[in-house]
Amino acid sequence: MKIVSWNVNGVRAACKKGLMEFITASDVDFFFIQETKAHLEQLSREVYAPAGYQSWWQSAEKRGYSGTAFWARKQPDAIELLGVKEFDSEGRVQVVFFDNLALLNCYFPNSQIEGARLEYKLGFNVAVKKRADKLVDAGKTVAIIGDYNVAHKPIDLAHPKANEKNPGYLPEERAWMDSFIAGGWTDTFRVFENGPNHYTWWSYRANARQNNVGWRIDYFCVNDASAGRVKSSRIMPDINGSDHCPIAMELN
Repeated sequence: MKIVSWNVNGVRAACKKGLMEFITASDVDFFFIQETKAHLEQLSREVYAPAGYQSWWQSAEKRGYSGTAFWARKQPDAIELLGVKEFDSEGRVQVVFFDNLALLNCYFPNSQIEGARLEYKLGFNVAVKKRADKLVDAGKTVAIIGDYNVAHKPIDLAHPKANEKNPGYLPEERAWMDSFIAGGWTDTFRVFENGPNHYTWWSYRANARQNNVGWRIDYFCVNDASAGRVKSSRIMPDINGSDHCPIAMELN
């Protein structure tokens, strides 16, 4: 099974930059996106129903904000929300069931300047892990997919020392990521690549992408017992259309 995830930073803007052509050329089973910033009625049929795919959308109540969606070749067995109103109202999670898989398409909150939304984010993190752990206990192969809005280790961003007080690299965020990984979850990219200079997000400022001054904040994490099923997990930095790039994973 082939899966792609991408924070598109506005699906309508991304469509103008080749998103749909990329989806249809990717030949994947599931294509997850985050930060859609759109409601279904704002989209053309070519976007929500391209040839060979169906799509499902979970938009935020606030228009032009947040949101998740995915395209799939086959109808999932079920699709659920996280089940927590304060997070579901922002369209941050789709729980997708297919055979013995549970795939959580997640747009983790940004903790914002001076940690203005840090408590909200940490609460979201706890709720996602709790839901995912229950699915693991039920015998599912579980993947938590998407934009985590945190660089876990110093290797995961170009200038760690300079960003220790910035959102996405706050000590509390990194500590949660430590506890998450230690609590039964595998960062699949690091199974295949231990080196530096691999990023998924770049600021639009100061030619950051051209100079590869970025952050790795998008992940495929699977429960430890299922890590052996991951055939590949990679970053696609040459694909443009957002300030993030897509990531891809293949499961046996």
